[in-house]
Amino acid sequence: MSYLLDANVFMSANNQHYGLDFCPAFWDWLVHNGNAGVVFSIDKVADEIEAGQDDVSDWASKQGQYLFRRTPASLAPQFTQVSTWAAGQQYTPAAVNQFLQAADFYSIAHALAGQHVVVTHEVVANSPARIKIPNVCLGLGVRFMQPHQMLRIERARFVLGAHL
Repeated sequence: MSYLLDANVFMSANNQHYGLDFCPAFWDWLVHNGNAGVVFSIDKVADEIEAGQDDVSDWASKQGQYLFRRTPASLAPQFTQVSTWAAGQQYTPAAVNQFLQAADFYSIAHALAGQHVVVTHEVVANSPARIKIPNVCLGLGVRFMQPHQMLRIERARFVLGAHL
């Protein structure tokens, strides 16, 4: 199983429970499992993160293609599938347009193509003004979960050394 991480996984981790300054083990876990092909994100998510111009954007800019994969042109069928689904729902035209320009659209296409599990902090919401990742995943049969679920399934451990 491979996990495709949403931008909010990185940003919320740093701002809440796994700050770069006090929980480097989380970030090391991401890099290690990114190199192993277990977790990854995409170039469009890296762009969103880098726009923040903070510690996470500095960290992300150093990770390269193992953790942030490029979006290949071969995803055209999945882009069509995702955009057709979004346009066929009860969302406002503005919501559809915004979604089709965001990293979420690209992430779902990647997930469809590679049967990846999308990891996000977003939850299902029935607002016609904003398309949420879990709604699209449910509509297209893509598996999704929250970060803590991924960490439990993968048995991540962030423990203090024996000397403490």
